[in-house]
Amino acid sequence: MISALLLSGGQDSTAIAYWLRPEFGITVDYGQRPSQAELNAAKQICTDLHMEHVVVKADCSRLGSGDLSESPALSVAPSSEWWPYRNQLVITLAAGAALAHGAQELLIGAVANDAGHADGRIEFFKAMDTLMSMQEGGLRVRAPAIELNSTELIKKSKIPMEILCWAHSCHRSNFACGQCRGCVKHKNVMFELGVSPY
Repeated sequence: MISALLLSGGQDSTAIAYWLRPEFGITVDYGQRPSQAELNAAKQICTDLHMEHVVVKADCSRLGSGDLSESPALSVAPSSEWWPYRNQLVITLAAGAALAHGAQELLIGAVANDAGHADGRIEFFKAMDTLMSMQEGGLRVRAPAIELNSTELIKKSKIPMEILCWAHSCHRSNFACGQCRGCVKHKNVMFELGVSPY
């Protein structure tokens, strides 16, 4: 089965890339503030792992909310980085690219830590799998690390630090701000792994 990975360039999708070695990684630039850093990280990870890198660009910045966008968080936002229907959006965009490249499955870098968002839960990914598989192309959607937290995933993947260090987790900038939820998670995971992020 030909697999594609939705590769944001963050720690989780980077660990999955190393662990499962899909044929290619798809990075979606949907208008998020740190898009250039995510693209750079994903490109380097694909180079290191000899994977094809596919970039999808669709400027949806006017739909954004919170840290990832230039707009304040909406009142319904469960956290500062929440962007309405983001996972549904990027999965849909990546799925089109995956089919165009002959993939039968799209891997998603979601982990147990993501369950604070409705679109980070196992039920959401099962629903997306059902929705995609019933359409032309029959693409399957799978979140192979959904029952692991980020630290467990990285340990299971056995990814070397020289590859993991390319990951970009900041929600606000192309340079790590050190303050957002993405930067804090990145730092905490590194401490749990026994690596000082400084």
